[in-house]
Amino acid sequence: MPEHQFKKLISDTKNLIRILDNLKEGIIAHDLNRRIFFFNHEAERITGYSREEALNRDCHETFGAPFCGERCLFADRREDAHLHLTDRLEYPVNILTRDGESRKVEMSVNPLRDENGEIFGVMAMLRDMTDFLKFQMKSGEMTGFGDIIGRDHQMLQVFQQIRDLSSYDFPVHVYGETGTGKELVAEAIHEESRRGGGPFVPINCGALPEGLIESELFGHVKGAFTGAIRDKKGRFELAHGGTIFLDEVAELPRDLQVKLLRFLQTGKFDRVGGEKTVSVDVRIISATNKDLKNEVRKETFREDLFYRLNVIPIHLPPLRDRRNDIPLLIQHFLHQFGIDHDHKTQLAVSREALSQMMDYDWPGNVRQLQNALQFAIVKCNGKLILPADLPMELREVVCRPRRGPNKKLDYDSVRAALEKTGGNKVKAAKLLGVGRATLYRFINEHPETVPEIL
Repeated sequence: MPEHQFKKLISDTKNLIRILDNLKEGIIAHDLNRRIFFFNHEAERITGYSREEALNRDCHETFGAPFCGERCLFADRREDAHLHLTDRLEYPVNILTRDGESRKVEMSVNPLRDENGEIFGVMAMLRDMTDFLKFQMKSGEMTGFGDIIGRDHQMLQVFQQIRDLSSYDFPVHVYGETGTGKELVAEAIHEESRRGGGPFVPINCGALPEGLIESELFGHVKGAFTGAIRDKKGRFELAHGGTIFLDEVAELPRDLQVKLLRFLQTGKFDRVGGEKTVSVDVRIISATNKDLKNEVRKETFREDLFYRLNVIPIHLPPLRDRRNDIPLLIQHFLHQFGIDHDHKTQLAVSREALSQMMDYDWPGNVRQLQNALQFAIVKCNGKLILPADLPMELREVVCRPRRGPNKKLDYDSVRAALEKTGGNKVKAAKLLGVGRATLYRFINEHPETVPEIL
């Protein structure tokens, strides 16, 4: 098509709308006052809102809240919002459709400029990733979520829980052994929610002296105690609009548990030494490697607080119960080490070293695996990590007598893989990260793992 004909085509508003309506991306454009002036067909499909419902309306009023959640540049200010958008911004966001359905969207926000180069609005391009992510999860192709690595069926259940929580603000309690990645799960929950883009404020309740915990959580006013030379905001105020992560929450003193309970009930607290009640909007995610129910029975943790925190419990399995993720984690950490240290040659783990790592129980879980690899990388002289390069506790594995069935596979993971693949053992072996012979041998020894429907 000649250039003059092309310019004539796009200069016609109706033709331009037809072109944009046939794109696979949703397009929403609004001015600096958040007034929507363009809304294409794909935006209608993704959001569930019709063009008539959206056009010439404030986007926050149309969608009932900031469409981009805490990432919205126009949430509290309008006149200078465009000054913060000088180039394209890209980020994932979970949106709620008109029918209340949660959808995962890849968002690209671009400034719109007039002929003088002045910004007069923004255009957001939306790509719906919901069905793709569902397919990845069902097919077993998902190998991670955020910064969490894993494809074991137990981890896929954790990923699904995180996705399910994206539309809700309920308190979440993450529990599991030390080193299983509880803070990574808390961060993923935060990023998946509409609070993503807002502050994520972690605090280790067991790492601070008892006399400082209240001040750290709730802040203090000048003169509240010796050394309080100025007013100070606590972690709850710093987390306003976002999420506060209370790690090792079982270590909270009883008197602090009472104040935390009050905040959960009212959303309000008092600074240490202060007379003015402070209100903040935060979501609470807690975590512990202890059994909170047992702490309640021992009367070291309040039962009413337990029920307030444990609204949505998420259990992280220990690494020994998802051994099939070990090769995946090794690959991830080796790749990460190569990037962090600019190593052009990627190291690998020998078959013998991998076998010992698969047989080890990993009491320190994923964190211990990462540390073991760092130790081996430093000790390794070549491009291949050998058994002799591993830490002493892993090298001693070969001295232990083997008992029971092959620990590389277990009943639940094999059965889940066979159900997902419709009984296809080749695909199931690939999903489990083992060789076909290993899977066949396990099934022959444990025929009950094959679902009756296959």
